[in-house]
Amino acid sequence: MKIEKVEDLHCGAGWRDFNFLKITTDNEVVGYSEFLEGFGSPGLTGVIRKLSQLIIGFDPRPVETITAYLRSVTRHVPGGMAAQAVAAIENALYDIKAKDLGVPVSALFGGPFRTSLPIYWSHCGTFRLNHAEAMGRPQPRSLDDIRALGAEVKESGIKSLKTNIFLFDGDEPEVYMPGFGRSGGAPELNGEPWLIDLIKSQMEAFREGAGPTMGLKLDLNFNFKTEGYIRVAKAHEDLEMDRLELDIFDPSSLAEVRRAAPMSVASLESLFGRRQYKPFFDAAAVDVCIVDVPWNGIAEAVRVANLAEIYEVNVAAHNFNGHLGTLMGAHFCASVPNFRVLETDYEDVSWKDEVFDPVPIFENGELILPEIPGWGTSINEAVLAQYPPNNTMWIGAREG
Repeated sequence: MKIEKVEDLHCGAGWRDFNFLKITTDNEVVGYSEFLEGFGSPGLTGVIRKLSQLIIGFDPRPVETITAYLRSVTRHVPGGMAAQAVAAIENALYDIKAKDLGVPVSALFGGPFRTSLPIYWSHCGTFRLNHAEAMGRPQPRSLDDIRALGAEVKESGIKSLKTNIFLFDGDEPEVYMPGFGRSGGAPELNGEPWLIDLIKSQMEAFREGAGPTMGLKLDLNFNFKTEGYIRVAKAHEDLEMDRLELDIFDPSSLAEVRRAAPMSVASLESLFGRRQYKPFFDAAAVDVCIVDVPWNGIAEAVRVANLAEIYEVNVAAHNFNGHLGTLMGAHFCASVPNFRVLETDYEDVSWKDEVFDPVPIFENGELILPEIPGWGTSINEAVLAQYPPNNTMWIGAREG
């Protein structure tokens, strides 16, 4: 078996694109992976194309040999798009290897430890606020709308939701996202009292709508400095929030937030590989370690989870991709003992299900791990042409 062809596939997905890598062997075994170019990685497809030229003719089954080679030729630029490109290739190769052996990908890593994976409804309200038209959903415009959305999540059977920061005090509702340059507040990133009061009102509205048992998660992204994160955390002490999620690149600062926060702190989704994760574990900086499988590759993601296990830390899969990316995260979560939860964008553009065959099965707030060889889904390539890619950058921006 030899690698014969490597192709990248793309389709429009409303405000962003779905991006896929397809590797075909000389005996017509096809492996897919999903990657994300439009979120901070412009040009990633070009990097993947260049690296893929180096492996034509290789046997795809010794995956670690190939990824070690690709990491060697990109050793001087660790992390970033080089790492994402290697991961995209690696993940498609594991799809081939699993299909060749007739097993799900999780079986290649000693799994599954579990076949039902608790999920949470990610970007709850966020996508609707910015992309209501593309989703065919009503746009939240008030705290009453947030209460109604919380009730909708409860009705769905999903037991946990994660949201971002919304501002309803202007002419139009807005997602507060200065850390990504998408709103006011940058570059200072201060946690002003008025802003913290608005955040608390929003989370109280979600609690009122979703009920006392809903796991409430708030994602602060890169939107504050250490002081601001601590202020937000302390302001929610009486709300019994499930988790505060945030991004910060200094282990000691993140550990300071964790010590001050009355709820669990989750972070590290933007890191690459064990070398970057280890200082945060040494600093006891997180309660929940978030790992991105499309960025790290599933083998390195499992190794990060194994490292986290030594520090008594559970892991969650970072995932805001299409259904293939969701299943890639699911197989990672099924392959490790120290699992916490799987992130899922439960609602999306209306044509999302058309792109993937079969689509994942969700029951009672859990994803059912497919027993199909490989990741458990394929790309319906005939559908892609119906939805041309946008080729745009998106970080929470509204259409137009």
